[in-house]
Amino acid sequence: MKKSSSFSTYAVIGTMLFGMFFGAGNLIFPIQMGQLAGTNFWPALIGFLITAIGLPFLGIVAFGLSGSNSLRELAGRISPIFGVTFAIALYLTIGPFFAIPRTATVPFVVGFEPYIHPGYSTLYLGIFSFVFFAIVYYFSLNPAKIVDYIGKYLTPAFLLFLFVLIVIAIIKPMGTFQEPTGDYSNLAFITGFKEGYNTMDLLASLAFGIVVINAIKGRGITNKTEIAKSTLKAGVFAMALMALIYGLITYMGASSVSAIGTFENGGQIFAAVAQHYFGDYGAILLAIIIVLACLKTSIGLITSCSEFFNQVFPKISYKWFVLILCLVSFTIANFGLNNIIQFAIPVLMLLYPLAIVLILLTLFAPLYGSKRSVYASAMIFTFFVSFFDGYSTLVASLPGASVSIFDSIKTFYSNYLPLYDLGLGWMLPAVIGMVIGLIWPKK
Repeated sequence: MKKSSSFSTYAVIGTMLFGMFFGAGNLIFPIQMGQLAGTNFWPALIGFLITAIGLPFLGIVAFGLSGSNSLRELAGRISPIFGVTFAIALYLTIGPFFAIPRTATVPFVVGFEPYIHPGYSTLYLGIFSFVFFAIVYYFSLNPAKIVDYIGKYLTPAFLLFLFVLIVIAIIKPMGTFQEPTGDYSNLAFITGFKEGYNTMDLLASLAFGIVVINAIKGRGITNKTEIAKSTLKAGVFAMALMALIYGLITYMGASSVSAIGTFENGGQIFAAVAQHYFGDYGAILLAIIIVLACLKTSIGLITSCSEFFNQVFPKISYKWFVLILCLVSFTIANFGLNNIIQFAIPVLMLLYPLAIVLILLTLFAPLYGSKRSVYASAMIFTFFVSFFDGYSTLVASLPGASVSIFDSIKTFYSNYLPLYDLGLGWMLPAVIGMVIGLIWPKK
């Protein structure tokens, strides 16, 4: 007799999934987008929700429908070598190189640094990040308890504190929406779309998919159809909750400019909003919100990454990988938030189109019989464009990294490739690659 999921099952798993997704970037990017978008609030928010919620949801669903047991297996539909390479690149990005260190630096920058003398900032960042990752290490040692830790305890506590701030901002709005600035003036939708990349949630969905499936199996559900249904229900639950909170946070940012002014990053905006409503108590409330948000996400990321690397390198135990990843993340966190963001964006511009195409190919695989040539050619054509998206972003912040031949190719793409200047130039090549793969002989 097959066991089916109850509401409590996918509600708890959905809450766990939300808790793993919703971390540092999910707080700081939408509130800053709200300030910049102003009266163009809706098109910016819709664009943001597509990449920050819609695509991660498709990633979870694709994983559940594919029957794959890992990202390595899913990406291995292109080739075994690509499967390992892509999976390692993705896990390093959402893991110790960028996302995990950010979970420590954001709460420090937002909740503590404004109240510390600048001369001691580096010292206190080291102390804070050490304590932070010591807690993460402890809770990550037993991955079987991750549903209880994140779904039952940390996420509800985080939501309670966050909603206190949001409800006050809605009841007593700070002001009216201002005129949009920068690209939000005439490209609000596309700018919001690309802003969603910064959450890294699409990449995370490919990593968290197996965590969700294992959590469902742990509830006694083993039938493939029921696993797919439970994955879909848990994903809907998590993404609906995220959409609601994203909208409210973006609104809070859009209505804040006249009261608190503009700031360099979303963390500073959050700090100013909390200060506006609660004074000095706002710092305490904000610190609790940010630490809980980042702590639960960090535990989820460390767990997922450690399980993956243990599968790739089985001679090294899971617990050793937990320790190694915590130490590497601690080290990189102490380079500071600005440096982490600066180097993360080019990597995201490279990986995001590849992840989008992989997910879409997986969802539509039954239509072309999961033909390997379709996967391979579509991903190759996408890479030839996304590589230069990442390169362009890197050169914009580090002009010394410019390479003349790459600049020539980038200019060619800009002149002849549709949507390239909007960061969507990979779409047409991906379609062309799929068509070539379809007509390619099976042998």
